[in-house]
Amino acid sequence: MERKLFTALQGDTAETLNDALSKQGFRRSQNVLYRPSCAECTACMSARIRVADFTFSKSQRRILRRTADLRREATSPWATEAQYALFRAYLDSRHAAGGMADMDIFEFAAMIEETPIRSRVVEYSGSKNGTRDLAAVCLTDVLDDGLSMVYSFFDPDRASDSLGTAIILDHITIAREAGLPYVYLGYWVPGSPKMDYKSRFNALEVYKGGCWQSIGDPAEHTAQTHPLSTDPIAEQVARINLPDTLPTR
Repeated sequence: MERKLFTALQGDTAETLNDALSKQGFRRSQNVLYRPSCAECTACMSARIRVADFTFSKSQRRILRRTADLRREATSPWATEAQYALFRAYLDSRHAAGGMADMDIFEFAAMIEETPIRSRVVEYSGSKNGTRDLAAVCLTDVLDDGLSMVYSFFDPDRASDSLGTAIILDHITIAREAGLPYVYLGYWVPGSPKMDYKSRFNALEVYKGGCWQSIGDPAEHTAQTHPLSTDPIAEQVARINLPDTLPTR
């Protein structure tokens, strides 16, 4: 059974709190920060790429050549009908049975627009059949130490072009140009086929055992399922480092 530790993200300290907790394995969903805290499982690990140490593999360079037609535009977090149409096509093709499958346009707009921090929608248009259309979208948070890729989706008809990987590679470029040390990828789960692509990026770190560490050999990580694999919630909360600017009670 899934269990999460979460807190509201609002007010003048929202950005400071998001920066601090992102460094401790938390992720943002609209105005909530959360971190998996299942009672008997520690499979979900937050992952990030060390930008300065990252190098392109041969396969990733081939992906860049296949997606050379993409053009990037970063905009304010505002939802459009074109984004939603692409989002629906992506879900219907790849995640038809997932938790977001029934999301309507109003819920989609809330996911994009309800952000109390510095966020951007990074759109990628592609040239297909002589016309330029929306090919991929990523909702991205700008942290004090990097870019957090909150959610991305792309044209399922271009699955063979590996657009998901291309988006991550471009975010590494954006972070490098901005002098930001990390690109946060969300959660990685060992042994999950849908998450395997994340482990193919070198200079990858995972948040495990209360600290960031190089992923090393992905096969050496296991989805631990044991009553003692996760500390009690009270102990987890006690170890969270909150920024000094937050009010105390």
